[in-house]
Amino acid sequence: MEAPIRIWDIHGGIHPEENKHQSVQHGLETPPLPKRLILPLLQHIGARSEPLVAVGDTVLKGQMIAEASGMMSCPLHAPTSGTITAIGPAPFPHASGLEEWAITLESDGQDQWTTLEPIVDYRQLEATPLLEIIRMAGISGLGGAGFPTAVKLKARPEQKIHTLIINGTECEPYITADDTAMRYRAPEVVAGIEILMHILKPDQVLIGIEDNKPEALEAMRNAAADKPMQVISFPTKYPSGGEKQLIQILTGKEVPSGGLPADIGMVCQNIGTMIAIHDAVILGQPLISRVTTLTGAALTRPTNVMALIGTPIRDLLEFAGVQPDNLYRLVMGGPMMGFTLQSLDAPVIKTSNCLLAGTNEELPPPPAAQPCIRCGLCSEVCPAVLLPQQLHWFAMGKDYDQLKRLNLFDCIECGACSYVCPSSIPLVQYYRASKAEIRALDLQQHKADHSKQRFEHRLQRLEREAEQKELERQARAEKTARMKAAKEQQAVSAASVSGDEQPDVARVEAHKPASLTAEQKQLKIAAATAQMALKKARKQLTSNPDSEEIKAQIPELEQACEDTQRAYDAALGETSVKAAPPPAAGADDETKRLKIEAAMLRAALRKAERAAGDAPSEEQEKEIYTLREQVAAAEARLPQDEAPRKQAEKKPVDENSRQLKTDMAMAKAAFKKAERALQDDPGNTQLETDLADAKQALDSAAKAFADHMASKETD
Repeated sequence: MEAPIRIWDIHGGIHPEENKHQSVQHGLETPPLPKRLILPLLQHIGARSEPLVAVGDTVLKGQMIAEASGMMSCPLHAPTSGTITAIGPAPFPHASGLEEWAITLESDGQDQWTTLEPIVDYRQLEATPLLEIIRMAGISGLGGAGFPTAVKLKARPEQKIHTLIINGTECEPYITADDTAMRYRAPEVVAGIEILMHILKPDQVLIGIEDNKPEALEAMRNAAADKPMQVISFPTKYPSGGEKQLIQILTGKEVPSGGLPADIGMVCQNIGTMIAIHDAVILGQPLISRVTTLTGAALTRPTNVMALIGTPIRDLLEFAGVQPDNLYRLVMGGPMMGFTLQSLDAPVIKTSNCLLAGTNEELPPPPAAQPCIRCGLCSEVCPAVLLPQQLHWFAMGKDYDQLKRLNLFDCIECGACSYVCPSSIPLVQYYRASKAEIRALDLQQHKADHSKQRFEHRLQRLEREAEQKELERQARAEKTARMKAAKEQQAVSAASVSGDEQPDVARVEAHKPASLTAEQKQLKIAAATAQMALKKARKQLTSNPDSEEIKAQIPELEQACEDTQRAYDAALGETSVKAAPPPAAGADDETKRLKIEAAMLRAALRKAERAAGDAPSEEQEKEIYTLREQVAAAEARLPQDEAPRKQAEKKPVDENSRQLKTDMAMAKAAFKKAERALQDDPGNTQLETDLADAKQALDSAAKAFADHMASKETD
């Protein structure tokens, strides 16, 4: 037999009238199936769930109708079979009376289950899949806080859980939901505890129950008789059911300010949550119902019921025999920590442990608040060892920094201070309002800090982009300067080749034409147009060498190109003469420009000939031919007395020889083209014929050129 556990005491506490016997006389009852259920999407701490159904859909009992929208969220399931009739704002059990998004389900009366997947032996599973089952069952804390159970059980690696505490205290007056659950469903409670033991593997399990519940104590001890868990009874005091207070009573350890039980290796769970875990794992049933206390003097038959989630409160009150004329105030929860409901059409949700229908005599309106007399009773009864009086002063003055310093958020809002206050000051209401304002300010500050960070990051990004653009601009400027220097060097080199023994870069720069006049621009456009027309005709002739019309056009286009270029050069030379200062003796700018142009073309021709080698391609032959034509035209524009000596010694150009050589080059190009086409499509009769014709044309052109050259030598 295990050694008895030492019972510790908590600071303060009160002993209000319990009023628990009224609702435990009829056991655990099941009310009639409601015709309509309202299922809010937010029944837990965290984000509301997201609907999986649409209006008009038919669902079965236990079917998931809304999925969790994040880690801190819970799915929602249909409590019965029926049809979805609405998705939108609906009455919600909250002190504000505001509506909340909900799914409305019309029951079909069949109460038909969906396919369930119970676990035959959960001990064969690891902790992770069991936690996933609990999460998918939509289980959140049924003690009132509504914290998602799977999240609470999933401790961080550094938080080794050594103690599991089951809270069967239920210390608030009037509420007997957990008491009834332990009396009539103790085996299921113990089975749920064993599942948590398998998940957490704690060193000890403590079940804390106040001594004012003898029937529940006996039932739990019988159910846990041969289990590695201890059922502990301790004196009744409000609010011993608080999580931190119960831990202190059973272990003597205190949860640090602002911390969680997991920080000291403990986890605390509610009796109703244990039943829900049993149903989810052993039976495969999601959380669709809970034990709810119906009590108060306005009811003729107070009781505890297994209420379906989403049941309208009006239906439950009618089941318990409500007397509308005597109903003065309806409270969800107990008289200490509950809140007044604004509508009877609001539904029961997962955290609804009690509905207190009080009369005017039972729940009278609070008297008007009087000035604080500084009696100190509030400090004496505070279970969190706070200073309620000073918290009240700073809350009235909205001094939020002082409220934080005095650990306002350690207040569990039990209402003990308000209960004993002789001045009837609603202290808890001040604390709740201050907490809400502090949370709002913290959220606003968080958003402001986030916006500031985004703004600073944007400024840094803009600075980086500006620096990058400046670097790119500098790189472009350097590249332009290098290209300009290379062009100048190329011009100087060409001038050196053309005969200038000592080229002058400054002179080359000085001889660049100034901005063009309107007439010069027109002449330049005409010259460019003529050159483009000549290039186009030559390209067409390459593709169609047998066209006599194109052959006839080329000489005319060449002449037009030379005429327009000569006119543009003449206009450009006149401008240079007008714009430039009087030249030195013996200097001729126009002659030098023509010499530079001819030298650059000759250099380009030599470069192309070197690149072509002994076996030039079709494109290279076209390029060499074009460059030769341009070199000849440029040298023809030079004055006879200024032509290079080597050029003057050359024999005059024979037009017949040039034409025959051109015909031979074009025939050779056509032959190569036909040869490549036949290689791509061997066996094509037409291509073989074209290749033979091209070969014959090439032989004829080569023979004509050879005969002409032989006749010239004879002459």
